[in-house]
Amino acid sequence: MRSVVLTKGVPDFREGAVSFDEDGHLERGKTPTVMNPNDEFALKAALQTKVRHGGNVSVMSMGPPGYKEVLQEAMESVYADDLYLLSDREMAAADTWATGMTLATGIEKMEERPDVVFAGFKTADGETGHTGPQTDWCLDWPIVTHVISLDIDEEEGILRAKRLVEGEFDEIETVEAPLPCFVVTDPEFEPTYRKAAHRLTWKDLREETQDRAENFEDHLTVWNQEELNLDPDYIGLDGSPTIVSSVDPIPKAPSERDATMVTPDDEEGMAEVFEEIAPFTTGAAEAEGD
Repeated sequence: MRSVVLTKGVPDFREGAVSFDEDGHLERGKTPTVMNPNDEFALKAALQTKVRHGGNVSVMSMGPPGYKEVLQEAMESVYADDLYLLSDREMAAADTWATGMTLATGIEKMEERPDVVFAGFKTADGETGHTGPQTDWCLDWPIVTHVISLDIDEEEGILRAKRLVEGEFDEIETVEAPLPCFVVTDPEFEPTYRKAAHRLTWKDLREETQDRAENFEDHLTVWNQEELNLDPDYIGLDGSPTIVSSVDPIPKAPSERDATMVTPDDEEGMAEVFEEIAPFTTGAAEAEGD
């Protein structure tokens, strides 16, 4: 079983980490880059697949050389066997369509065709949710989106999944797709390891990956535009049909939070803390029968 997980580096949007210029525009060069949060669910799905069915997991990203650290983090999370970075100035400023075309070309260039490609629901900096489905469109594979649980029947070559359908009432569909296929995980995805053998395998993989992640560049393949044989007119900014008509500055919100420091030896202060949190613990106490 061979899986590929697509991931991306995004600005760290935690309070205090984001840098804006005087017009309210994001300064990417001064803002730390982290792994896209929604990709963590795709990583969990790939890890579950490896634990249950064995095989190889690769992680792929398109971006600048700085994304190497994002791939290293992904290797530590999913216990990946190898990493792929598609990186070239010709690929810069790509919209989701040009990105999807580039990623699909990278997947097709791999020596062994994947059985499943996993992607997160959407990115924190774009919020479109287009890249995964557009990558799949270029591959022309079956796709299952909003996946909350899955398993694979290797003998029949079928992926069985439950997907969340949101509407007036949330529903769960059970679907099947032949391999190879593309999976977009939902933020509700939770891996399951019911068998003791699976939990032992998970532990062994974690220990095995520690050394590999420390020397991740030994397991990293970097492909540029020429190596992927991509026409510059169809990638990066030139290959992006999306037109941004305008950009509104992000207003800087005034800080309205006050912090009060309380030490354990401050009896009066600790009493106030307990008084504040008591209403939120009532439900838990009642559930336990206290």
